[in-house]
Amino acid sequence: MIKNLSYNSKKNKTLLLELVGRPLSLIERLKLGGIGSNKLVVTDASKEIVELLRLDNNINYCNIEIRKNGIIIRFRSLLETYGLIIPYYKLVIYKGDSKIYSFYKDQHYIKFLVNNKNSTLFVKKVIRLKTDYQNKMGLN
Repeated sequence: MIKNLSYNSKKNKTLLLELVGRPLSLIERLKLGGIGSNKLVVTDASKEIVELLRLDNNINYCNIEIRKNGIIIRFRSLLETYGLIIPYYKLVIYKGDSKIYSFYKDQHYIKFLVNNKNSTLFVKKVIRLKTDYQNKMGLN
């Protein structure tokens, strides 16, 4: 689900809590070594995301936030911030050519370039957390 996250509304907060859970506490953030990725260059995306990104002429970046039960991939278009909200049970990850990773949720996807060690470690952290979540829920 792609949602405009520019404004702190009660409706958005409730939706995020339902889909990906609460934000992690400070102690959980420290244990994980951070919950946010560096800027990632978007190389391709599903039609709906591409239409949003085309509205301005800037380089298309995204970043990933880890939540208790999923992730939020945030990107900007014009002056608005949008998020692709993906619960772990719906998250599918592919590693493509060289340093391109693809994150899928149903018909939506976003492909981005992972070009440094920190970003690679962050993607591996997301994969580990997804696996831990599936094991905990008995989804494997």
